[in-house]
Amino acid sequence: MDLRSRILTYTADFAPEDPYTAPGDSQLDQLADGVGHLLDGDAAEAERQLAPLGLGVTRLTDTDSGRRYDEIAALRPNGKAARWGRLYLTADSDLRWNVQVPHPVSDRDTEALGIRLLESTASGSLVVAGAHRDAGRSDAADVAHREDSAFHTIVVELQKRGVPGLQLHGFAESSERPYEAVVSGGSAQSTSREASALADRLEGDGLRVCRGWSARCPLEGTTNVQGRSAEHRHAPFLHVELAPDARDDGHDADETEDALADLLQTWSND
Repeated sequence: MDLRSRILTYTADFAPEDPYTAPGDSQLDQLADGVGHLLDGDAAEAERQLAPLGLGVTRLTDTDSGRRYDEIAALRPNGKAARWGRLYLTADSDLRWNVQVPHPVSDRDTEALGIRLLESTASGSLVVAGAHRDAGRSDAADVAHREDSAFHTIVVELQKRGVPGLQLHGFAESSERPYEAVVSGGSAQSTSREASALADRLEGDGLRVCRGWSARCPLEGTTNVQGRSAEHRHAPFLHVELAPDARDDGHDADETEDALADLLQTWSND
């Protein structure tokens, strides 16, 4: 199974005009229970909890890396749950980190970067939103700013277990944003060893970086609900905004990917 193709095929058709309906409160509670059981190693109970929601658990082996993952995904490709997103969870080791992609397609190439990081570094997981951020009505699918989403519910279950999170975003470079990267702790205005090391690494590789804890940066993610939740639960969280050159193809993107992979490796070794 080619993990990259599986995920990119899922996200390829996301569009702003797509329908989207968030799960109800009881569905979110049941999703939390199912994800929690999978994170705690009980796949059978996870399946039992998730099936009524139209979600299933599948064990996958990636042909490129040889690593095994448990996938939570919709059972029917056109069902309502298909818009709720996916979780890919390492099945070969203890879980040490997670990468979050709240705006696939909308923040172009963030989903591909998230996949590459999952494939290149052991002990991780990937959470991918299931719709374009402009789908549905009234920003309903902008999961970085909504707590009533499957994406947020999954991330919170990871945070409850102290799993560090890296959230990937993209922005269009302009005169008001003369950077390749904006690194911050989201709503937390203090810095961390990992955040400083990441910013230093990116700058050392020639990228212009705005540090959210020591400068007035655009797009710091201070209203990001996953960042707020992480701060409340004392779970490590990094919010990284990347310009196009830092997330597509080319030298800057390669340097960015290497720097982020090193961050994940640091969390793996902690």
